[in-house]
Amino acid sequence: MSPNNSSESKSQLAAQFIEQSREGLAQQTAAHSATWHFGSEENWSADLDAGIIQFDFKDGTQASAAMQVVGTYNQLDGSFLWGWDHPSIPEPLSKHAQLAQQWGEENEVEEFKSRKIQCSEDEAWSFAAVANRLGKANGVYRGSSDTTLVFMTFGEVKLVAANS
Repeated sequence: MSPNNSSESKSQLAAQFIEQSREGLAQQTAAHSATWHFGSEENWSADLDAGIIQFDFKDGTQASAAMQVVGTYNQLDGSFLWGWDHPSIPEPLSKHAQLAQQWGEENEVEEFKSRKIQCSEDEAWSFAAVANRLGKANGVYRGSSDTTLVFMTFGEVKLVAANS
């Protein structure tokens, strides 16, 4: 096999991995939506010191989980800044982003190796899906903070019903 075919094959495998990661994330999201109404929360908050994301629902129910920050997407300039080298992200919360960076290096996928890249929001979802898969997380949440979208993976969800 020539080196060109080898890198072409590696590129195809990487594209398949990304697509499979997106499909897996879609299945996780559908399951969360069906079981605890993920996606219909009234508010969300992330405690970067504790590494916890919390979702608040209209009926008073709260859901919380350990979280990691994959990166942030700037809606004004269309740039994605990876969590593995983000000035606002504590290092312990960038483990899943670091796994994605390592995967990018091993598979020669430039978007996963560059600290900041120009991309679409849909591509940012792909980055988060790969980090979710590599980190064996339970899902991804995209939170909005002004003109910035924060992509976070989350772990096992704990529910606390209202009046408990």
